[in-house]
Amino acid sequence: MTTWWRRWSRENELAWLFLNNRVAQLAALIALLCIGGAALSPWLAPSDPYDIASLDIMDSLIPPAWSDIGDERFLIGTDDQGRDLLSAILYGTRLSLLVGLLSITFASVLGVTVGLMAGYLGGRFDAIVMRIADIQLSLPAILTALLIDGIARGILPRDKHDSLMIVVLTVAIGLSLWVNFARTVRASTFVERNKEYVQVSEIMGMHPLRIMFVHILPNILGPVLVILTVDLAVAVLLEATLSFLGVGVPPNQPSLGTLIRIGTEYMFSGEWWIVIFPSAMLITMIISINILGDFLRDALNPRLR
Repeated sequence: MTTWWRRWSRENELAWLFLNNRVAQLAALIALLCIGGAALSPWLAPSDPYDIASLDIMDSLIPPAWSDIGDERFLIGTDDQGRDLLSAILYGTRLSLLVGLLSITFASVLGVTVGLMAGYLGGRFDAIVMRIADIQLSLPAILTALLIDGIARGILPRDKHDSLMIVVLTVAIGLSLWVNFARTVRASTFVERNKEYVQVSEIMGMHPLRIMFVHILPNILGPVLVILTVDLAVAVLLEATLSFLGVGVPPNQPSLGTLIRIGTEYMFSGEWWIVIFPSAMLITMIISINILGDFLRDALNPRLR
């Protein structure tokens, strides 16, 4: 088994680079633990923080279990509503990752499609897309997300805000991140469309969509994968920022940003654990994902090795 694994890793350049990069391995392990803990939160969490009936206000603001007045039922303490903070962090991480994954999926599909069409078709379509991208790049992603979120809240009925908030956040964050995919794919498509295999496909009369998605796209997936990894961390951070500002997920389903916002209100009164632990979880997850993105960028680009 070991011999097979070593032989396969030598033949697979990306796997060989990963097995010889301790920092990337540590980052992958930490990211896997964070994502795994979030995905398995219904089974790993000591309680369900979204179940209001199970909460007791008398359990609010209890410090971590190792402190003098801590409670062994709550390993890292409770928040202002009596929710077990460990359970709230696990469920909040799952919600933040869900919004981040949905957002980056939406952004990648939109950006890759638009970038392929702009790079392959060129002309007026390319000029219009790039001007829109230039305008959006002049604005910070958080402002774009806030603008789209505000427009959606104004259009949707008030009684639908909470039930559709994840959809609104997904679209708002996705529309603020599609530009990176579009610009990178467009530049790569410009290079690929002049190669012989594309010209042969055109001579054979293949449909442009088939040429773009079947022949060109597989050859430019490297840069897309790098952006996908790095922007996943950006999407999670954007969701946390929006929730911190009070325009994110509903208060009865707190994400990491909501927990951090609640914690800042009690930080100077001595309840430090409410803000420290969610912040540490968010920072750890984002840093590990960014390190993986940097590894993929270096591994997939021979000029950077």
